[in-house]
Amino acid sequence: MSKTLSRHLAGLLVSCVAAVAMTGTAQAGGLFDRGSTKDSYKDGYEGSLKDAPVACGREWSANVALTTDYVFRGFSQTDQAPAVQGGFDFSWCRFYAGVWASNLDFGGDGNGADIANIEIDYYLGLKQKLFGAEFDLGVIYYTYPNANDNNVNVPELNYVEFKAGVSRELHDNFTAGFTAYYSPEYTGNLGQTWFLETNFERKLFTRGRYEFVASGLVGFGLFEASSPMDDYTYWNAGLTVNVDKFALDVRYWDTDNSDAFCSGPLFQCDARVVGTVSASF
Repeated sequence: MSKTLSRHLAGLLVSCVAAVAMTGTAQAGGLFDRGSTKDSYKDGYEGSLKDAPVACGREWSANVALTTDYVFRGFSQTDQAPAVQGGFDFSWCRFYAGVWASNLDFGGDGNGADIANIEIDYYLGLKQKLFGAEFDLGVIYYTYPNANDNNVNVPELNYVEFKAGVSRELHDNFTAGFTAYYSPEYTGNLGQTWFLETNFERKLFTRGRYEFVASGLVGFGLFEASSPMDDYTYWNAGLTVNVDKFALDVRYWDTDNSDAFCSGPLFQCDARVVGTVSASF
């Protein structure tokens, strides 16, 4: 990573944390609350499977979703095909834990075997409201059961990521946040990585049982100098309609990677619109 980019991102980190921590008087809103759809951690939606409620007391919840394309940090994980996803969450006071799964399409290994066709993530963490903001510390373990990896052609896919985030409701119905993710050894043996994300959520209006919410995300992927991956930027913006326990989300995704890089046979990262229907219980 270049020194110029490092200084730029360091400044972004400081400014985002300061803005979230010091602006406004209300408690954090729904940006990091347990939602019926996925968040900045995965899809950039208004809620997060990795973000659980803070209220004290034991609570179990479940979620299920059907999406037209599983996009993770700007990259399609299903070769632009639909995915069925779901998980379970448990919370107790400030602590939360859960599991989440999705189908994948990582292509073949050249010998007729799939590289990976399912992802199961395990996560735990804690949340604390302090000075009017909500802080979130957690760890995520990404696994790819029965993957044909850890060999010469396909390096190890499983990896661990540490997460630190802060969010705050800046004024009525508008919440902003910042989250940093760090992995000491990213998937595919790509070395140390940082993903820095700023996100927002704005509750627009309610019509009867229907609630309309706009949200978006801008993220930076930073790789060590020896990694074959280049640093890149990704973003999304979309509209979610919530009704009771169900949600319909339509979202635009894109990255600043080149067209040639994004149009490969797998892990496409060009502009796309993704639709998701989800439910939480």
